[in-house]
Amino acid sequence: MDKVSVIITTKNEENHIKDCLKSVIKQTYPNIEIIVVDNNSTDDTASIAKRFGIKVYNKGPERSAQRNYGANISSGKYILYLDADMILSPDLVKNCVEIISKDPSITGLHIPEKIIGNGFWIKVRDFERSFYNGTAVDCVRFVSRKAFDEVNGFDLNMTGPEDWDFDKKIRSIGKVKITKSKLYHNEGIFNIRNYLVKKQYYSNSFGTYVTRWGKNDPDIKKQLGVFYRLFWVFIEKGKCFKLFAHPILTTGMYYLRLRVALNYLRVKK
Repeated sequence: MDKVSVIITTKNEENHIKDCLKSVIKQTYPNIEIIVVDNNSTDDTASIAKRFGIKVYNKGPERSAQRNYGANISSGKYILYLDADMILSPDLVKNCVEIISKDPSITGLHIPEKIIGNGFWIKVRDFERSFYNGTAVDCVRFVSRKAFDEVNGFDLNMTGPEDWDFDKKIRSIGKVKITKSKLYHNEGIFNIRNYLVKKQYYSNSFGTYVTRWGKNDPDIKKQLGVFYRLFWVFIEKGKCFKLFAHPILTTGMYYLRLRVALNYLRVKK
């Protein structure tokens, strides 16, 4: 049975790492190695992981370097990379292996995400995220080791769009599918200021990303274009009915999208 390497990147995640590790350990797929790559945490993240009998490595300065390091020391045929605030459904790894092992032309898998946490804005974030599964805004999380090596992993010069960049590279060498099993992304209590600061930080690498693929690239037009990000991604393939069915969540979602857009334009002036 082929081994799956689960690479978990961490930085001050003492409130989340336990649940993440438990969900990986409880997977129904039996052949898994867990690799935790920390980034100089100042809390108990590393010590909590070590209590599970897992060796913790240290690498920085950003998650791209952490992911690449984890992949380089891994021994699995397949790689699943996670953030520490993610929780896997019990059959997720099994589902991934079943899909990708049946078709050699499949190089990566999108995994549907469900946002969990507390409060109204978490419900809004989950509603928004449900529109992105399997789209140009999504990114693969489960890949073959062969494909990972072929595209040279994640670009160390990007933080934020490195996920899109990696997804495009994986799609350029094979097919990408989406799983039925989900992962749960624990965003805790939503703080709009922190949310906007993070989005702005990620946007600093947009120039590098666009330069690599070209401003006329079809995916970039979607990912960074106003029309797709504010309208089409929410109505394509009949998804518009969800907007009408949940008017309050739709209003909240557009409020967040507009705040992100306006904040980006304000800072760039």
